[in-house]
Amino acid sequence: MDEHRPFDIRPGTGDDIFAIAGVLVDTWRSTFRGLLADAFLDGMSREDEALRLARRMGVPGVYYLVAVEPATSNIVGFANFGPPRGRVPAHIHELYALYIRSEHQRAGIGAALVGSVAAQCAGQGAKSLFAWVLAGNPNRRFYERLGAKAIGTSGIGVGDRSYEQVAYLWEDIAALVPRANGQS
Repeated sequence: MDEHRPFDIRPGTGDDIFAIAGVLVDTWRSTFRGLLADAFLDGMSREDEALRLARRMGVPGVYYLVAVEPATSNIVGFANFGPPRGRVPAHIHELYALYIRSEHQRAGIGAALVGSVAAQCAGQGAKSLFAWVLAGNPNRRFYERLGAKAIGTSGIGVGDRSYEQVAYLWEDIAALVPRANGQS
């Protein structure tokens, strides 16, 4: 662990699935309340999300990184990434998910996770990284602060409703790699 960071980042494993699912459900409920339908958010369960995440973890080329609080060994955030979904050039990888528990946000965990994702993607030959972000996500500026540029929009169905999402692109992921080591 970097002595200046109160968290470790390591690969996520099958043993982490239930904890990762807990982070996902809790952060969706705290971040998207008022944006997504309450019935959808209230209907989310750790068990259902754990099953979905476990299936996703079994897909070749899909990876998870987790941020762990060393004092408690609790997973406080995670990133999920891999090859792009859809028709995107092979040198571009996709950040599928990035969630940090609300009480641990603004501690550098998100930037460190993105930097670690970028380092792994670069090691696999990727030159660029992109992420889809709900247009109403109150944390969209996080991606912009890390240098991502909005390059397009699309619709996405969540529950029984459709929402707008924004594609953010880091054209040169090499610029993100120092963030994996806590540098800016």
